[in-house]
Amino acid sequence: MTGLTIARLAAAGGVGVETVRYYQRRGLLETPPRPDGAGLGGGVRRYGAEDVRRLRFIRQAQGAGFTLEQIGELLALDAGEDRARARALAMARLGELDARIAELEAARAALRRLATACGTGGKGPCPIIAAFET
Repeated sequence: MTGLTIARLAAAGGVGVETVRYYQRRGLLETPPRPDGAGLGGGVRRYGAEDVRRLRFIRQAQGAGFTLEQIGELLALDAGEDRARARALAMARLGELDARIAELEAARAALRRLATACGTGGKGPCPIIAAFET
């Protein structure tokens, strides 16, 4: 996978061209130089397999909930092989995910109780509607 245009790089990474440009502005992706010359491919930046790998890494790290700042740090750590710091970032993210999961489980339990109360019938407003109005 060499000589990709920005559009093909974006497609390979599952993002849009503007997302690639945004990552470049943020320093997460390199912006290759524009080649000189006229003719076919002249002046068009080209990307390679390493760019695709890096773009996919960014997307997967975002999927795991890392911020772009944290992703930038992880990318820098990859070059320096600082496993201890990479592990610390991952452990911090795990703690955040655990807290969010606990919040979601509490919300699910509360909604389940409300749905059960709503289904038991009775007179008056639906407990779900009443709960969200307060």
